[in-house]
Amino acid sequence: MRRLSPIMLAGTGSDVGKSLIATGLCRIFRQDGYNPAPFKAQNMALNSYATPDGFEIGRAQAVQAEAAGINCSTDMNPILLKPSGEHTSQVVLNGRPSGDTVAYQYFRKEGKDELRKIAHDAFDRLERRYNPIVLEGAGSVSELNLREGDIVNMSMAEYAGANVVLVADIDRGGVFASVYGSIMLQTPEHRKLIKGIIINKFRGDLRLFQDGRKLLEQISWIPVLGVVPMATHIHIDEEDSVALAGKDKKSASGRINVAVVLLKHISNFTDFNVLERHPEVNLYYASTPGDIAEADIIILPGSKNTLADLLDLRKRGVAKTILEAREKGKTVIGICGGYQMMGKEVCDPDGIEGDLKFLPGLGLLPIETVMSGHKTTKQVKFRFMEDKRTCEGYEIHMGRTETSRPFIWREDGTAEGCMVDERCFGSYVHGILDNAAVIDFILKPFLNKRDTDDFDPSAYRQRQYDLLADWLREYVDIPRIYKIMTTND
Repeated sequence: MRRLSPIMLAGTGSDVGKSLIATGLCRIFRQDGYNPAPFKAQNMALNSYATPDGFEIGRAQAVQAEAAGINCSTDMNPILLKPSGEHTSQVVLNGRPSGDTVAYQYFRKEGKDELRKIAHDAFDRLERRYNPIVLEGAGSVSELNLREGDIVNMSMAEYAGANVVLVADIDRGGVFASVYGSIMLQTPEHRKLIKGIIINKFRGDLRLFQDGRKLLEQISWIPVLGVVPMATHIHIDEEDSVALAGKDKKSASGRINVAVVLLKHISNFTDFNVLERHPEVNLYYASTPGDIAEADIIILPGSKNTLADLLDLRKRGVAKTILEAREKGKTVIGICGGYQMMGKEVCDPDGIEGDLKFLPGLGLLPIETVMSGHKTTKQVKFRFMEDKRTCEGYEIHMGRTETSRPFIWREDGTAEGCMVDERCFGSYVHGILDNAAVIDFILKPFLNKRDTDDFDPSAYRQRQYDLLADWLREYVDIPRIYKIMTTND
């Protein structure tokens, strides 16, 4: 196959759809016989994933790798920032925690040479193995105050020799200003790297934007490669919790109401995507005691700061509501940090998470957790209770929890999780609810009969990638993108 130059999806802002379009391009290149790989030099997200060799990267790059038909690796996201407070983040370098940093220190230009080298080295390793590399920028491409310390946007595109496609979200409004401003605020050298524009999240009749498309090209002198409608029929894992803004639905009559407790430091919220799409389920994110009380099933999700979120649950009256729901016979499930909260106590003697050293848990499970500096990151295959189907998931946590009532048996024979009864249990395994065996179990008390033997989460995800590729082929000028990547036109 001919060699394609790298392409970068840069954005006029956060949550404009860069990750989704990068995922779709990875799939398209794979379908067309290439061997693509995703790359994001620096990601800031609590939604992370464990690589096959036990390292940690941003979830978005793991999804993009799956769309590309390859295993994910730390080279695809060498720098990951996991916010743990308003101004602090854990820094993960090449898949391993490297300490904490405050935002002011991290985003200054001083001291960026080492991080820039880590990003460049990872990209170089990827480019030797794959063709093409699909890069993704971060946030807005025109943050002037951060330009000198940039390691993920235009400076990375310059190093990689990447053609940049600017992605804008028209649903937000102000698309002309955001596109024109993002281009004009670049240095002359970086402006030359921008070879196309994609208008994303369009609603309504595309014919209404024909004149707008021409005007954008006239004022920017850059071609509009596509206007992509809202793809509400396609289900791809979102990159970060900003996507939860539209999921604060309420309980609904006639369906099984599942409330995911909205934590301040919620992580890995994609754990609930499969359950959310079940036809009998109404899944929503709840932050008030009233909304939580109306649910049939309550899920405590993962957290980047278990102790802080546990304290917050008590202050807001949510902890009391969860205990009352359990007394009424409702189902309560904890995953990772939520699992830790359900125990008798959570201890942090070394201050791994912060100043809080101890808090009593909700007391729903006979477990105790001690935070430690060692982070467990691994993919797991397991058996759920007596079900013979093989399940899959991954673990990312910094706590040690002893249990005497396991209900999960890993492939290596070790036990995990704690279950009091069928309506009260918890586990460290992210992705546990992606498995039909587990979904069947938790919904069984609410359903008389349901056939799920043919459910295959992996096949479902693959269908979504193909749907996304078809969607982009319909609304984006893919031949023009190929031309840009072969002729630097």
